[in-house]
This record gives sequence, C-alpha cells and structure tokens, in this order.
Amino acid sequence: MFLRLFFAALIALAMSLPHTANAQEEKCLGCHKGISPMIVSDWQHSVHSEVGTTCVSCHGSEHTTAKDTDKAGLVTPETCRTCHPDRVEEFSRGKHAFAWDSYRAMPTTHWQPMILREGLQGCSGCHKIGLKSEEEIQALRDQGSNYGAGSCDSCHTRHLFSKKEAQSPQACRTCHMGLDHPQWEMYESSKHGVRHQLKVTGALPENAAAPTCQACHMNEGDHAVMTGWGFLGVRLPMPDDEEWAADRTTLFKGFGVLSPEGEPTERLEVLKEVQALRVTEEAFQEQREKMVATCGQCHSESYARNELARGDEMIRISDALLAESIREVASLYKDGILEKPESYAYAYPDLLSFHDAPTEIETQLWLMFLKHRMRTFQGSFHMNPDYALWYGWSEMVRDRNAIAERAEELRRRARVMGAIETE
Repeated sequence: MFLRLFFAALIALAMSLPHTANAQEEKCLGCHKGISPMIVSDWQHSVHSEVGTTCVSCHGSEHTTAKDTDKAGLVTPETCRTCHPDRVEEFSRGKHAFAWDSYRAMPTTHWQPMILREGLQGCSGCHKIGLKSEEEIQALRDQGSNYGAGSCDSCHTRHLFSKKEAQSPQACRTCHMGLDHPQWEMYESSKHGVRHQLKVTGALPENAAAPTCQACHMNEGDHAVMTGWGFLGVRLPMPDDEEWAADRTTLFKGFGVLSPEGEPTERLEVLKEVQALRVTEEAFQEQREKMVATCGQCHSESYARNELARGDEMIRISDALLAESIREVASLYKDGILEKPESYAYAYPDLLSFHDAPTEIETQLWLMFLKHRMRTFQGSFHMNPDYALWYGWSEMVRDRNAIAERAEELRRRARVMGAIETE
C-alpha cells in the first residue's frame, strides 16, 4: 500500500511539471524519428512520456549509435516491476506467466519447423507472454531475435503501453481465438459480447452491464489470471461418480500423465508446474468462488452457481465421449492393428502430440480433444449455446462415430490380411 501511494504521488508530481527531454533522450528521439517514427509517436502519446519515463529508463544508456543496437537493454517484466511491482507480482502467479513453459512442455513442439517456433508464425507468437529466465532471454537474443523477451507488452503494446487498450476485449483476440481456444469468437457472439458492442456503438448507455473478458477474468485489474478447470479441462481429486472417474482416468492416460497401469508419470509433474490443471479441491474452489463473486456483480449467486455447474456437467458428458474414443484407438495398439509411434512414451495415444499424430484415426482423435471438446465446455462457460452444442458436443458425437467406424474398418482389413485371428 505504501509503494502504491508513493508511486501515485510521484506520478502526480511528475504530471504537474512540464516535461522537458534531456540530452540523451533528444538523441534517441532524433535518430528514431527517422528510423521508426511510429515508435516515437506512440511513446510521445503515452503516460510514460507524461511522467518522464524515457527511453533510457527502460532500455539503458549503452546503446548510442546504429552500430551498437545489441546494447539496447531488453525490456522484461523485471523492468516493469520498478514502477508496477504489484501488477508484476500478480501476473507471475497467473496462467499467462506459465505460457512459455507450457508451450515448451508439449512433447513434439521441437519437431515443428524453426520458422513456427520464432516470432509470430506459430505457437510462440502468443506463448511468448510467459515469463522466462535470463538464460532463455539471452538464448533468444543469440538466435538473432529481440522478440519474445517481454510479457507485459503482449497486452500493453509498446511503446504506447496503453491501459485502455489492454482493458479492451479486442486485446485478447489475437491469442484467444482459433482451433483450440476460440474464446474470442465465443465471447463476441455471446450475450456478453453483443451487449458490449451495443454499448460501444452507443445503442446502450455507458453504465449498462456489458462485461468484457477482463471484467470476468481480471476483475478489479487483478493480473493473476486463472481458471478453475485449467486448459486441459481435467482436475484432481477424482469425482465421486465412478463412471466419470473412470473416464477421467482414461483422459489422464491419453494426456500421458498416468501410465496404462494408472501410475503417475513425470509429465504429471510438468503439467502441474505450468498450471495446466488444478490438482487440489482447494485450488479449484478458490477459482470457482472468485468467478461466482464476479458473476454476482450482474447476476444472483444461485444463477451463477447453477450456470457454472452446467459447465461442469458439459465436461462430464464430453469426457465420456472422448474416453470412449481413446479406448478405441488404444485397443488398436494393444491388438497390433495400429503401430504405436515410437515417440509415444505410453501405450495410450498421446493427445498432446497434436498434428504429429501419424494416421488419420489418431489425427481425428486429437482434434476431437483439442478442437471439439474445448468448444463443448468452453462454449458453455462463455455462455455461447451454439459453440457448446453444434461446434462442440455435436462434433464430438460425429468424431466418436467416425473413429469407431474407422477402427472397425482397420480390424476387418487386419482379419483379411491374417494379422489377427478371425472370430
């Protein structure tokens, strides 16, 4: 609290004084107005400029000519911590901070073409928001790229670093869209998103209830973004429902966090570290209660709890469909009809290998998980009925049927070829 008051007073004092550029800053501006004028323009319109945060404040003073650009200090969350300690601390506890580690934790990420692992061409384009060690940052720089060192600038785009921009739902759109996490599409066409658009266009009054992504997931500006179920939509402890517990066990095997015998693997520890799932009831309930309180700003508590419980139920029914198909493919390995890839550490199909699945049936299985199961429960939690039903559950049913038919076709072919015994 003291630091917050101190910085508020400091900013107020700085804003009350006329801003005059020092010699070093004038040199920076003089050069960059010709080389990168819009960077200068963004900075000049920023709060940083108003309060006297200069180029040197963030980048240091060692870079002075076009020949020593490598000496310009990279801006990392630690740089931002100098003035924004509370927000950086919150961020470090949230799921965004684990984005880089979770990207690298996927078993076949390193198989992707290099171009898809750098810059904005692939997964790293969004996952670069995650925190990195000094060694990792230096490694990126050694590869010839200054890209990917930051985190804060993923939402507060440099060099304007606009708070208003980061509070807009469009700021989330670049990453939270597409095949595996179409939250933007779900939100935009939900009642929440539609009302926000009507509010922006003036059709609704300024004080109308129209929650943004940030209003629900970063309530009161809390940067420790986290969800109850986690990205994978599985959690511990196991449910009391025996059928659901059996299905979730199958999913854990498909994720490679349990062996075929049901024993924990090293991958479980990795996924726990990157916060891809909640592993205690307390951790889940903490996030659930936060969301109930947030929903309670517009809805009754009973309504909020009922809708969240419906989302839980959507996970249960999607687990049943996915588990059935996982077992179908696993049985093809067991019977020697389908060759298990050498890269799969366990007998179950590895759902986290994604597009590196070697056959059509295995490809359909990971799409069933990553595309359609995600839509089933994410659509429900985002209050988008079309995504939950037609783009989610309905597609999972089609996947289940197609995988079962393809499995039977492979079995028939194997019997004809004499690879397995005829019944």
